[in-house]
Amino acid sequence: MLNRRSSGILMHITSLPATHGIGDFGPQAYKFADLLKSAGQGYWQVLPLNPVGPMHHGSPYSGISTFAMNTLLISLEMLHCEGLLGIDEIQPDGASDGVDYASVTRHKGSLLLKAAERYVTSQKDGRFEQFCEEEAGWLDDFALFVALSDAFDGREWSDWPKELRDRHADSLQAARQEHKEAIAKQKVLQYLAVSQWRKLKAYCHEQGVKMIGDVPIYVIHHSADVWVHPELFKLDRNRRPTVIGGVPPDMFSKTGQLWGTPVYDWEAAQKEGYQWWLARMAMNLRVFDMVRLDHFRGFAGYWEVPAGEEVAIKGQWMPGPGEDFLKAILARIESPSIIAEDLGVITADVRELIAKFRLPSMKVLLFAFDEGDRSSTYLPHNHMPNSVVYTGTHDNNTVRGWWEKEATKGEKRRLDDYMGREMTAETVAWEFVRMAMMSSSMLAVIPMQDALGLGAEARMNHPGRVRGNWKWRARSEELGNELAAKLRHITEIYDRV
Repeated sequence: MLNRRSSGILMHITSLPATHGIGDFGPQAYKFADLLKSAGQGYWQVLPLNPVGPMHHGSPYSGISTFAMNTLLISLEMLHCEGLLGIDEIQPDGASDGVDYASVTRHKGSLLLKAAERYVTSQKDGRFEQFCEEEAGWLDDFALFVALSDAFDGREWSDWPKELRDRHADSLQAARQEHKEAIAKQKVLQYLAVSQWRKLKAYCHEQGVKMIGDVPIYVIHHSADVWVHPELFKLDRNRRPTVIGGVPPDMFSKTGQLWGTPVYDWEAAQKEGYQWWLARMAMNLRVFDMVRLDHFRGFAGYWEVPAGEEVAIKGQWMPGPGEDFLKAILARIESPSIIAEDLGVITADVRELIAKFRLPSMKVLLFAFDEGDRSSTYLPHNHMPNSVVYTGTHDNNTVRGWWEKEATKGEKRRLDDYMGREMTAETVAWEFVRMAMMSSSMLAVIPMQDALGLGAEARMNHPGRVRGNWKWRARSEELGNELAAKLRHITEIYDRV
C-alpha cells in the first residue's frame, strides 16, 4: 500500500540516448538518474528487461525468459572499461534516433559475443562462479535453450527433435556437452548484464530514486519457461498451445488483442504450489523495488482463444486463480510492492481482489474524458490515495498525439471544461502532467514523452500492431537542466518531492 506522495518518470532503458542504436545500462542511464534526482523524482519506471526473441520486433512483452536479462542493454563502454572490448570496437555506429532492432542485434550482438568469448578465455574471478551457482535454477536451462535455438536456426522448441523437445535427461546432457562453449558465453552475458544493472540500481538508490519494473502476465511459447515447464501451460501432446491469450474488444482495440501466448493451466500451477510464479515474483522484486503486475484482471478471469484463430473475438472468459494465487504470493514474498494494472474490461471480481489485498491500482488520465461521466474513476477528483496516476501508458498515444490525432470534439470540450481553459497542442501535455501531479493518488508517473510534450511520432506501442513499435529514443539535448528544473518546480508545488 502506498503511504507517501511521490512521483516518477516512465522511461524504458531502450529509449535512453545511446551511441550504439539502443539505450543501455551505461553512462546515459547514470545521467538520467542524475536528472531524476535534480528533478525531485523518486521513481524510475521501466518496461520488462527480459531478452526478446528475434521474431518479436523488440517487444519487451515477448521475452524468451522471465528470469534472464536482455543482453542488448549491456553497455559497450563499460565493457571497454573492463578490458573486454577495444576502443576501436566501440566507436559510435551512426544509428538514427529510433531503435532498429535488427541492426542492433547484428552489430551489437556480435560485439557482445566477442566480449563474452574474451571473458571465457580470461581468468574469471569468483563472482562469476558465485553468480552461476546462485542463479542455476534458471540460468542453466536458459543458456542451453539459447544455444539450442541458435543451433536449430530459431525453430520453435516444439519442432526440435522429440528427445530434446520433451527434455530426455540423456539428450539434455549430451546437448550441454556439445554446446558447452555457446552455453558458457550465454552465462557470461547474463552475468555482465545483471552486474551492470545492479550497479545502476545501486547508483539510483544513492540518488534517492527507486526502480519500478513490469511483469507481463504471459510468456511467449518459444521461451525457456514454457520449454522447461510445459505442464504449467495448456499444450497438446506435441507441446503446442491449444488455446492462446488475449483480450476481447476494449479501450485499446475494437477487435480485441490476440497475443498468441500460451495460457496457464492454473489447476496444475495450484497443485505445485505456484512455485514457478513464486520464483518469478521473487526474482522481479530483487531486480526492482516495485513491480507493475501486467493485465491483473487475468488473475480474476482471463480471455482464451482457440489456437489458430486470427482475431481475439472468438474467445471466452475463463476463471483465474484469484484469491488463492494472491494469498500464496503475498504470504511467501517479503514486503511485496505490487501495482495492479487494472485497465481494460474490469469487473466486480477484479475490484474485489484489488481491495482485499490493498494493492495500488492505476488511473490513466487519457481515459478520463471519453464520455463526460463525472463518476469516472479516471477523473482526478475521483482518484483514491492508494493508486498510481499516469498521464498515459506505453500502450497509449502520447498526450499531444492523442489531442492532435485521436481526441473527438466532445473529448476536447470536456477537457477544456474540466480545466477551465482552452487546450492547445503546445500546452495539453503539460496540463496533463499538472493534473497528474495535483491528483490525490499517492504516486504520479509521467511518461517521458509527455514531460517533453512530444507528439504521435514518439508513441511506444500500438496494441494489436506487430511491427513499428518500441522504437522511440530520446535525444541527449532534450534531457537537460531546463527539463529538470521544470519538473522539480511542479513536483514541489504538489508536495511530491
